[in-house]
Formats: sequence, structure tokens, C-alpha cells
Amino acid sequence: MTVSDDASGWREYPPLELHPLLALALDEIVEHGYDGTSVRKIANRAGVTVPALYYHFENKQAMLRELLDHAMRIVLTHARAALDEAGADCTARLSALVEAIVLYTAHHRDLAFLDSERRSLTPENRAHYVAQRDELEGELRDAIRGGVAQGVFRTPHPDECGRAILSMCQGVAGWFRPGGPVDEATMARRYADLALATVQHQKGTGR
Repeated sequence: MTVSDDASGWREYPPLELHPLLALALDEIVEHGYDGTSVRKIANRAGVTVPALYYHFENKQAMLRELLDHAMRIVLTHARAALDEAGADCTARLSALVEAIVLYTAHHRDLAFLDSERRSLTPENRAHYVAQRDELEGELRDAIRGGVAQGVFRTPHPDECGRAILSMCQGVAGWFRPGGPVDEATMARRYADLALATVQHQKGTGR
């Protein structure tokens, strides 16, 4: 997953590029949940035999892991690019991170929804996914801690703020609909403002 060479390329989220069987598995899991989805249902939806599906993916668990890996590759790539553009200013870094996460969640709602299915991963696969998710939360936490150290954020609970902001951003997947009264870019900027309010950003000392 790459972003545009343009300075604001991290704000661009092109359509998903998934293996056709993964795309169908994603549809099934979103509609019926992981436990309600079977390899046979995915194969029937694809018009292939179960052995043909197993040729590409070992089992349903492997498909969920690959979908979650794809999700994290997208959001982490964009988050890193957003941080590169933001530079050292903690207010800009927090705002850019939140924009990147909300844009990802709004543009790829079904993929973002899969975070709720991490409980269905095997212990090994869950540890793999959580390590990637922790990187994203860690970037939020570091931006907030930095802002507290600089005196631009006044929250006494920086780590809790990081978790709360990430959950807030991921919640967009549950209600946002394209074509509504607010577009993805506007919503992302609003959530950046909400994040700054959460950390008690001191106006006049930053963004």
C-alpha cells in the first residue's frame, strides 16, 4: 500500500485492492460475523469449490488474518506519511494522525469494522494484530505525551486519552455513510478538533 508522492497524498484512500476471495470473505464477515461465516459460504458466493478456495487460503482464520493485515498496512502507511508531513509539532502530529485514521475508517468502513473481530483470532494471530494496532495507538500516545511536555496539552491522563481517541476514530465505521451531509474530509477535520479538545489543547500555543 503506497500513498501519493504529493504532500497531502496520505489523505487519499483509493478503492481496496483485495484478492477476489478475500473481498467476498470480507462481505460475508461484515454481514454475518466471523462465527456465522463458513468457508463453504465464501466458496459458494465465489462460485468455486471448497478445495479451490483452500488452494489460495489455508482456512477461514488465514483469511481473517490477511484482511486484518491489509487493514493495518493501509492505516499505518497513511499514518506514517501524515506524521512525516506534520513534523515535530505535537499539535500538528495529533491532528494529522486523527485525520488519517478517520479518513481510513470512513473510506474503508467494512475493513475497519473487522477490528471488532480480533477476538476471533487465534492467540498467535491476535498477538500479531495487536502489535500492529499498538503501534498506531503508540503514535497517538507519543504525540499526546509530547504535547503535555511542551505545555500545549493539559490533560493529566495522556495514555487514556490516546486509547479513547483511537476508539472514537474507529467508531466512525459504525455510522458514517458516504453521500451524507458531511463528507469524509470534513468529518476527519472535525474529529481532529475533538481530539484536541480531549487532550485540553491550549489555543494560542499551537494549531
